[in-house]
Amino acid sequence: MRIELDFAAVLSQWPLLAKGAALTLVLTAISAVLGLLLGVACAWARTRGPAWLKWLAASYVELVRNTPFIVQLYFVFFGLPALGVKLTPDLASVIAMVVNLGAYSSEIVRAGIEATPRGQIEAAQSLALTNRQVFTRVVLPPALAKVWPATVSQIIIVMLGSAVCGQISTEELSYAANLIQSRNFRAFEAYIVATAIYLLMAIAVRRALNWAGPRWLFGGRPTGGRHG
Repeated sequence: MRIELDFAAVLSQWPLLAKGAALTLVLTAISAVLGLLLGVACAWARTRGPAWLKWLAASYVELVRNTPFIVQLYFVFFGLPALGVKLTPDLASVIAMVVNLGAYSSEIVRAGIEATPRGQIEAAQSLALTNRQVFTRVVLPPALAKVWPATVSQIIIVMLGSAVCGQISTEELSYAANLIQSRNFRAFEAYIVATAIYLLMAIAVRRALNWAGPRWLFGGRPTGGRHG
């Protein structure tokens, strides 16, 4: 059986692919910022918060980490309207990605916080810093620096997981690939091209975050991971 590949039929639809890739990156950027903030908040709650808040944060983390992302996405997009909350596909995708990343990143950040030497915290307290100042200025920056490579990996996982957002008509990259193959019936070529684009985006995002993290977030502190 002879198979003839026609990538030109797919690449001729480059505006759709470019639009899908751009939206994927936008969704990733928004969810990375908000998801990491949510993760830090939950990590603080589990390490420094009152008992009821620790329980609430732990329940959220366990719920999200033990359910499929696509179920979380469907709950946000199809379930919330039953409560009167109507969302666009893009907004529902962002919310689901933020909720998912927040749960996973909270455990990563918590590991970094718990690795902070006790003497470092006591030294900060001896300088009459408030608990908030100790956490935000002494504990959090080095904790993030220690776990930054793992955090970046989790952001990449969430970006690749955004491929299922096409199931609710979010016009990201996988949606574009599905649309192209439905028009020209070149499914093999369409998904090979989409795979290559995801690979390039993952490499680019990882390198960008590994470059930006030490410079912008940690004041030049090394993250302990390779930056290549």
